[in-house]
Amino acid sequence: MIDVNTFIGGFPWRYVPHPEPAVLSQVLQREGIDGAWVGHLPSAFHRDPSHGNAELVAALAPFAPRLRPVPTVRPDWPSATRELDLAVRVSAPAVRLYPQIVGLGPGDPNTTQVAVEAARRGLVLVLTVRFEDLRQRHPMDAVPDLSAAFVRELARASTGATVVVCAASREFIEEVHWGLTPAERTRLHWDISWLWGPPSDELSHLLRTIGASRFLFGSMWPLRLVQTPLASLELREADVLAAVLADPDRLGLSDEAGDWR
Repeated sequence: MIDVNTFIGGFPWRYVPHPEPAVLSQVLQREGIDGAWVGHLPSAFHRDPSHGNAELVAALAPFAPRLRPVPTVRPDWPSATRELDLAVRVSAPAVRLYPQIVGLGPGDPNTTQVAVEAARRGLVLVLTVRFEDLRQRHPMDAVPDLSAAFVRELARASTGATVVVCAASREFIEEVHWGLTPAERTRLHWDISWLWGPPSDELSHLLRTIGASRFLFGSMWPLRLVQTPLASLELREADVLAAVLADPDRLGLSDEAGDWR
């Protein structure tokens, strides 16, 4: 099992315990998780993410291959192509984009171009709907959640890129998924970090209606606990206990990989 939604580094709006890669590595080992895709949390808020990307790569080097860097790319910044090339050089599986933080809306041509270039390099795009619930945010944190419209437009753009959307609620996932054609859904995946288990059993419902091949394990450590999505998996309803989530290493290779049906 690979956790596709983890971070190292600090968060500007509250104290985050244990943001160090050494602690993340220990937590993964303790919980029986084979590895993680790791982003640099401060870079999400940097005007230029290049310095944070360099810090991320250096910090994770002693923990390879368990921890794999996922650099940040700002689509409207001149260094976007350079950061994609960096991701290839360090054997990153993906790059992270935060379009809502830099004010990019649905159909943004810069994002579309980055998606095309990422696909050409074999890189997955990782989007994050939110870091915290709206009710928990600092008064100065005015960035909106990523919109469902943004994800739908990117899926419809035929860029060839595989997209993983993290921290999406059940309502968000259904709004996007059922608004796309079957062909448009094929390269769109979701992590389970924001999906409830019992008593609402959102995860079981989505595995049953959308299929396990569309979902990946993600925890959002250190903003959230790794144990939460693990518990959701363990407490699945009986008819989806055999559901196997998608394998991150096979994203885009087979639409049926990991399906439970």
